[in-house]
Amino acid sequence: HELPKKNKKSVDNDLVLSHANKKVKTAKIDGFLKKTLGVCCGFLLNQHYNPAFVSLQMMKHAWDNYKHYAWGLNELKPISKQGHSSNLFGNIQGATIVDALDTLYIMEMKEEFKEAKEWVEKNLDFNVNAEISVFEVNIRFVGGLLSAYYLSGEEVFRKKAVELGEKLLPAFNTPTGIPWALLNIKSGIGRNWPWASGGSSILAEFGTLHLEFVHLSHLSGNPVFAEKVMNIRKVLNRLDKPEGLYPNYLNPSSGQWGQHHVSIGGLGDSFYEYLLKAWLMSDKTDEDGKKMYYDAVQAIETHLIRKSSGGLTYIAEWKGGLLEHKMGHLTCFAGGMFALGADGAPSDKTGHHIELGAEIARTCHESYDRTRMKLGPEAFRFDGGVEAIATRQNEKYYILRPEVIETYTYMWRLTHDPKYRDWGWEAVEALEKHCRVDGGYSGIRDVYNNHESHDDVQQSFFLSETLKYLYLLFSEDDLLPLEHWVFNTEAHPLPLSCIELKLSGNTVLS
Repeated sequence: HELPKKNKKSVDNDLVLSHANKKVKTAKIDGFLKKTLGVCCGFLLNQHYNPAFVSLQMMKHAWDNYKHYAWGLNELKPISKQGHSSNLFGNIQGATIVDALDTLYIMEMKEEFKEAKEWVEKNLDFNVNAEISVFEVNIRFVGGLLSAYYLSGEEVFRKKAVELGEKLLPAFNTPTGIPWALLNIKSGIGRNWPWASGGSSILAEFGTLHLEFVHLSHLSGNPVFAEKVMNIRKVLNRLDKPEGLYPNYLNPSSGQWGQHHVSIGGLGDSFYEYLLKAWLMSDKTDEDGKKMYYDAVQAIETHLIRKSSGGLTYIAEWKGGLLEHKMGHLTCFAGGMFALGADGAPSDKTGHHIELGAEIARTCHESYDRTRMKLGPEAFRFDGGVEAIATRQNEKYYILRPEVIETYTYMWRLTHDPKYRDWGWEAVEALEKHCRVDGGYSGIRDVYNNHESHDDVQQSFFLSETLKYLYLLFSEDDLLPLEHWVFNTEAHPLPLSCIELKLSGNTVLS
C-alpha cells in the first residue's frame, strides 16, 4: 500500500545509503555481499513505507512521551508535558500503562512491555480510598489486565485482574442487582451519576461488564462474577421494551426504565456490542445473548436507521418516539458491529448486515472528509440542510477517538475492500498533521478550524484502541484473527472460549 512521500519522516534515506556506501568501501566486500547489503537496506526502507510500521512509530512517540513526562500517572498532557488525572479512576493510577499493555505486546515493543509489567507488579494499587467509574475501570483496567494475561501468560496480570474484580463486586449491592455507576472501592458504597434520569444506572455502563466478568469467573474459578452479569440479563428480559428498543436509563432500585431515550452512541453503544460478542465469545453457545442482539438490531433498523437526501445511512437517536437526526462519533463503532454480526444473522440477512456496516462506514468517513482537518467531530447532524456535519460548537471537537478506525478495521478484515485501508491512511495523515505535538498526541477543539487548538490530553484509549486498530488494519489477518479473539469495547482482545452460561439455574463454567 504505497504511501505519500511527504509522510515518510522517520527514516533519513540519504543517511542510510551513505552509511551503507561507506561500509561497502571500507570492507571492499565482494559482489555477493554488496547485493546482500542492498537487500538489507531495501528492507529497512520498505519498513519505513509500511503503514503498520508507521502506526508502530506513532505508538512509540505516544508511549515515550507518556513515560518521560507522566510515568505512573493516568494520562499525559502532551502540550503542558505533565500528568493528567481524571475522576473516572479515583486514586487508582497508571491507566495508560494498563490500557497500553496489550498494544505494546502486539507491536512487539518488548522492552516497553517489560517496563510496564514491572510497574504493574510494584505499583498498581487498588487499596485506595477512591470513588471510581465501574464501567471505565472495568473496560480499561480489568480488560487491559485480562488481555495482557492471555497474550503473555504472566501470572501477575491474572492476579491483579481478579483482585480488582473483587473490589468492584459491591457495586451490584442494589435491590435489583443492576450495579451502581460509581463505587468507593474502599467503603463499598455506590451511587449513580446525579444527572442520570432520577438516579438511574446507564445501559452502556451496566451492559458493558459481561465479557470481562465471565472471564474473571473463568480465571478465578469463582462463579460470582458471571452470576452478577447474568442477573442483569434476567432483569432486562423481564422488562417491556418500548418498540423493542432498550432505553438508556434503568433505575437500580425499582427495576424500571427511566426516560425513554435510546441511543446507539453514548449511553447505549457498547451494550449492543457486548450482546453480540458474548455470543461469539461463548463459542456461539450463548443463545440468549444472540437473540437479544438480533432482536435489538431489528428494532434499531425499524426505528432509528434512516437515509439522508444525499444517500447517507445514519443512526438517529430516539427520544420518547421522536427522532433526533444526530449521530455521534461513538455510534460509528456500529458499522463494524453490524458486519461482525452478519455471519450469525438469518441466511437471507447476511449480505444485508455487511452492506449496512459498509454504509455506516461510508457515512462516518464522510463526517471526517467534510471537516478541514479530516478528523471527525464528536457528533454530526442530518437536519437543517446539512449532512454529516457538526452544527453546534460543543460537538466540533475530536479527542483521539477510535470508533471510525475500528469500523474500518472490521470492514477490511471481513471484505478486504482496499478503500478501508485508504481511509485509514487518511486518518493517519490527519493525526500526524494536526494531533502530533512534541510531547505526544493531543485532541483538537474544533476540527472545522483552519488552525489547531489542542485540548492538551493524550487519552489512554488512543494507545489502547486508536493505534491498535490502525496497526491491525495494516497488518495481516492472522494477527489476532477474528475466529479466535473478540475485542472488548476498549479493544482489549479476549480469547473465544467454551464458557457456557445458563440464564436459569447456576452458572456453568467449562
